Amino acid sequence: MVNFVLIAVCILAGMVFRSTKSIHPDAHKGINTWILYLALPAVSFKYLPKVHWTLEMLFPIVATFLIAVFSFVFMSVYSKKKGYSRRSQSTMELISGYSNTSFIGFPLISAFYGESLLSIAIICDQTMFFSLSTLGIIAAVKGGSRSGKVSAVFILKRLITFPPLIGCISALILSQFIDFTAAEPFFDKLAATVSPLALFSVGLQLKFNGWKKLIPQMSVSMLYKLILAPAIVLGLAFLSGIKGDIAKITIFEAAMPTLVTSSIIAEQFRLNTKLTNLTIGFSIIVGFLTTAIWYRIIEIFFN
Repeated sequence: MVNFVLIAVCILAGMVFRSTKSIHPDAHKGINTWILYLALPAVSFKYLPKVHWTLEMLFPIVATFLIAVFSFVFMSVYSKKKGYSRRSQSTMELISGYSNTSFIGFPLISAFYGESLLSIAIICDQTMFFSLSTLGIIAAVKGGSRSGKVSAVFILKRLITFPPLIGCISALILSQFIDFTAAEPFFDKLAATVSPLALFSVGLQLKFNGWKKLIPQMSVSMLYKLILAPAIVLGLAFLSGIKGDIAKITIFEAAMPTLVTSSIIAEQFRLNTKLTNLTIGFSIIVGFLTTAIWYRIIEIFFN
């Protein structure tokens, strides 16, 4: 319950500060810099060293990547049919293919399934984060360029200099040689700033004027994110024969609303931040209902 209240408070606070002009118009850029360079890398160092890898853990990894890949295909076809620009297409790919697996996903999993299954959720979260740092950045770079065409060298340069990706790879490698147990309180403090600051940043940029014009794009993005993505993972679970808790948590995490960090990526690469922030806000609200429905569906198929 506390997490849900925090979501509302952080977003509303940002909206109030912006509307009353109590904060600099570009304040969200400084906040986003903190999140990208310090808070998000800390998330990797907090969770990745604790992950116990097994063969079955490949399922949440593969499923999370496929959601992003299918989002690219689905939004490409839809955008071409509607005649949307490359910028709009990339924005829709970004807000449709990546789930809010931690801030909203973790508390919901704790509420529905218990904290003991958060270890599986962490795999989904870190894989999603890695796919955002690679596939998501590629989509953002292509959409943010004027020509829509970017060289492989340029994309690679942006990838290897993207702080969250550096943090993710560093955590995977260094944890094999260094015990970060003593540093856990430090990483906890930094990681705890991600969600409230990211939501506050969304609130600072959130404007509802003209939202009706974006209904078609928001609706399709939420259709994919909240309905089609978990349905795809459900089908993958049946095809691969994955059952039990791993299947349940992976499907449930796929049903989470749009990732808040998408707004930071969209702003950094000059995509449609208005569409991004509105979709994040609406998907969180609608997502509370759809995740409850998906919980019932999952229990029917995997009990």
